[in-house]
Amino acid sequence: MISQNTISNVFETARLEEVIGDFIQLKKSGSNYKGLSPFSDERTPSFMVSPVKQIWKDFSSGKGGNVVSFLMEHEHFTYPEAIKYLAKKYNIEIEETEQTDDQKKQADERESHYLVSEYAKKYFHNTLLKTEEGKAIGLTYFKERGFTQETIDTFELGYSPDKWEAFTSKAIKDGYKLEFLEKTGLSIVKEEKQFDRFKGRVMFPIVSMSGRILGFGGRTLSNNKKTAKYLNSPESLIYHKSKVLYGIYQAKQFIAKEDNCYLVEGYTDVIQFHQKGVKNVVSSSGTALTSDQIRLINRLSKNITVLFDGDAAGLRASIRGIDLILEQGMNVKICTFPEGEDPDSFAKSNSLEELALYLEENAQDFINFKASLLALEAKNDPIKKANTIRDMVESIAKIPDVIKQEVYLKECSRIMDISEDVLFNTLAQILRKDRKDANKKTQPTTKAFEVVSPKGEAVKKVDFQFELERKIIEILFLYGTEEEEFEELTLETNEEGEIVYKSELVKTKVFEKIYLDLQEDEIEFANEEFKELYFDIINNYNQKQDFKVDVFINQLSPEKSEAITHILMDEEKHVLHNWEGKDIYVKDKNQSISQMVSETILNLRRHLVTLKINELAIKIKEQEDDDQKKDTLIETVDYSILKKILSDKLNRVL
Repeated sequence: MISQNTISNVFETARLEEVIGDFIQLKKSGSNYKGLSPFSDERTPSFMVSPVKQIWKDFSSGKGGNVVSFLMEHEHFTYPEAIKYLAKKYNIEIEETEQTDDQKKQADERESHYLVSEYAKKYFHNTLLKTEEGKAIGLTYFKERGFTQETIDTFELGYSPDKWEAFTSKAIKDGYKLEFLEKTGLSIVKEEKQFDRFKGRVMFPIVSMSGRILGFGGRTLSNNKKTAKYLNSPESLIYHKSKVLYGIYQAKQFIAKEDNCYLVEGYTDVIQFHQKGVKNVVSSSGTALTSDQIRLINRLSKNITVLFDGDAAGLRASIRGIDLILEQGMNVKICTFPEGEDPDSFAKSNSLEELALYLEENAQDFINFKASLLALEAKNDPIKKANTIRDMVESIAKIPDVIKQEVYLKECSRIMDISEDVLFNTLAQILRKDRKDANKKTQPTTKAFEVVSPKGEAVKKVDFQFELERKIIEILFLYGTEEEEFEELTLETNEEGEIVYKSELVKTKVFEKIYLDLQEDEIEFANEEFKELYFDIINNYNQKQDFKVDVFINQLSPEKSEAITHILMDEEKHVLHNWEGKDIYVKDKNQSISQMVSETILNLRRHLVTLKINELAIKIKEQEDDDQKKDTLIETVDYSILKKILSDKLNRVL
């Protein structure tokens, strides 16, 4: 197990905005940062990071927490994995206590997949560099492709021996279970036999955005036409080919820095570009582009440049992926290479300056590219030209931004020599049809004017006590040590015998005011989690003069830290909507802390009194003895008077 000293060191050193910035493109927003949610498909930012509190909140999915909980949510790390990842990032030495046999057995299946894959990567890389077969076959192949030793190390390329079970036997000998070798697809098991899936292939490890090995791509060096040229790991618990991009780990920082991502098809395309100096490049690994893959890029940049080789035959099918990119609200350009060239060969035969210049001069906006490509097919055929124009408008319909839609329609009008009115009408028809189709899928069919009864749908009641207790926790975290003037109201009888209020201003800290008021009325929290948190916070304020929210949160379990994040980050939600830009000004809570504290406590008191009155009303109905009823009735009247007094106080506060 990881020592507590290491965990504390990690939390003290790690900066939340830096860690999240490795995965998501963040923009400054006041004292915070905001960005697109990595957990849902969205086009406007709902993800907020607070560097001061060292917490994050995703308003679209409801997730939130500290730096460790982000890695657990985003990368599906276990708690120890997240700590180890941060320790590695910040060069912190990990101190570990000896694990018991039971603790070793508790390692989950996902972690076992990762461990086996990491072992395989090292095995293949070591085989490539340190065995005679690896150097003679695998290393020679990579050197012929022009890859330097630095590049081979950066992408951790490897070689799998041309023997039936060389890897499998070695892995089992080193203590790895055949069960996980088979589940990750590294080994194939048939009855009593087991053999290596990637026998005799050069190996390309497929790495997650955080640097974990997910699977492998293997290229055969055999000339046997019956053997597949490329072979990928099968789908597994950790590897889903539609959700990963080859090279994303090496490219992520460069994509964010350049605010553009080059998308290619093959492993060697990525490697050759990276080696040449164009490092913001990833590959879909030969699979059709998916929405999940596009969202990976969208976290880092809104701009994609798709690179196609000179093979015109495959272009028509490949450009279907462009519509998927447009649907994500991203900007897309296309660049093709001369006939007979692909990104790999072109980068290899040109200097960095020549490559960069070619990409800059030949990258076309998607509408121009699609128009030129489809126009070639249509030539002088009017029917084909009409279909071509409609095809282009259907792509424009995918764009969520109406301004961009109009700009592209005007460009399409110019290129295809057709009136803008026709194109706008066509776009309107397509959008209406899309909406109609979407409604059919999501809405039940009902007859006109038919009243639909919401059977079984109970209206969810607001739990006032829960909300008020939650508000007290929020106030304690945000303003606990603030000194405020509070109006203390006491009841007195004047000379006429009337009950009147006497007001006195008292200056005290917020946490002291809350604690003393709740103590005076002997109010206890109904929610057990809030009750535990309340006493922890009060004790921390009493014991520590420099109480820090981020330190307190990091000492809690991921579940508790997430719960606190939801409370603390709700106040930041209005920042995402840029109300000020719309001339709507949200009131700053700091302007009325004393009012907020007094109002919350009085509301809690009044709510509890109301509950007591309701309880007594039920009691009166159940009592048969008249004297008992009379006593209960008197008690009810007393509570009703108290409720009126509290309501009067609330009116004064409000």
